[in-house]
Amino acid sequence: MTAKTRVAITGIGLVTPAGHDVQSTWSRLKAARSCAAPISIFDASGFSTRIAAEVPDIDKLPDIDDRKLLKYASRAHRFALAAADQALADAGIRPSSGDAGRWGCVVGAGMMSVAHDEIAAVQRDAAVDGELNASALLQVPVANDVMAFSRSLSTAGISLLLRRYGIRGYASTVHTACASGGQAVGTALRLIRRGVADCVLTGGFDSMISPVGLSGFCLLSAVSPDNDNPQRASRPFDVTRNGFVLGEGAGFLVLESWERAVARGATIYAELAGDGNSLSSYRITDSHPSGDGPIQSMQRAMADAGASIEDFDYLNAHGTSTPMNDRSECAAVRAVFGDYADQISVSSTKSVMGHLIAAAGAVEAAICAMAIRQGCMPPNANLQQVDPDCDVNIVRDEPRHARIRMAMSNSLGFGGSNSSLAFRHPEETAALIARGL
Repeated sequence: MTAKTRVAITGIGLVTPAGHDVQSTWSRLKAARSCAAPISIFDASGFSTRIAAEVPDIDKLPDIDDRKLLKYASRAHRFALAAADQALADAGIRPSSGDAGRWGCVVGAGMMSVAHDEIAAVQRDAAVDGELNASALLQVPVANDVMAFSRSLSTAGISLLLRRYGIRGYASTVHTACASGGQAVGTALRLIRRGVADCVLTGGFDSMISPVGLSGFCLLSAVSPDNDNPQRASRPFDVTRNGFVLGEGAGFLVLESWERAVARGATIYAELAGDGNSLSSYRITDSHPSGDGPIQSMQRAMADAGASIEDFDYLNAHGTSTPMNDRSECAAVRAVFGDYADQISVSSTKSVMGHLIAAAGAVEAAICAMAIRQGCMPPNANLQQVDPDCDVNIVRDEPRHARIRMAMSNSLGFGGSNSSLAFRHPEETAALIARGL
């Protein structure tokens, strides 16, 4: 059997509610200070939930030096471009005319593609007695705006990235709800292993903090209604948890073959060692209480990485702060790791940033890579009384400092799409290579 090509993470970029870059996000995660606050993007006074975790001061995001490109960019696309710029700068490489065909781009993107104010304009100007008048659409400016149409395409985000960086190789957009970012990163891993690409820009981006996005989650009773205490609203694994906090942002990674990264003297955060996926169509919004689905994705990521349960030191949990998700995920952790689960440190960084939906898996992959590099496991915020059904080794109150040999990140999407990614410390990978493994 031919050994799998090893894949290195050499660049990271983040735009999150915790900050506009990796360091500010990482600092706030370590401090366990929640980003949740009253919604400012629109008037949410009529909603049962009126809080979210917004990216602050987006007018202060680093300038994109292509004004024409920005005409086609939505709020989420701005996050993506800023995070991708960071990742490429951090890696110290970018596509050139000579190797652009050997670069790939795989992204996880959200389901909200039309801005709410544009939907509202169509409803206001082209509806008669509550029904759409098709002929009136010809008189609605936004319905005849090619820029608005272009921004609304599900492929708009990746198109902007490909154009900005001149990537000419494999390109794909993943739409699997909360698993999108994780599955995009896993797909990028497989591209390099198969020899389709030498380098891949991969990540996820999303913003569902809008009247349409929020109303759907309110109707599902999925978001916390703790409007009077937003800082404590996201409390994964706490016995009093009552829903997630909606967030937004983007996370991007630069992946390249291990040999290439070593040859050019790149800084390697971690090996992206394994990718596991499953589909568990139990309910649209929930995994099976037994953890079925997440069990399979974690086992497959572990097997793909050639690892055993004793190799893992940290798990960045999906940990949304909804009653069923946290219980199901903890049952899966116990099923996969058995008694060794007590040795694995677990935290959910959604307790600080909220749930970034399609961006979550990519952002949390970056957090795992940072945790390995820093030897630091960010704490789970707002945990006061652990749910007895969530009896795992949770990092709480303050960061836990230790060498992390391997880490795993879970992203468990609405509709049953489950993604697990495994990461290995560069020194562990180098030792395996030295042994011919």
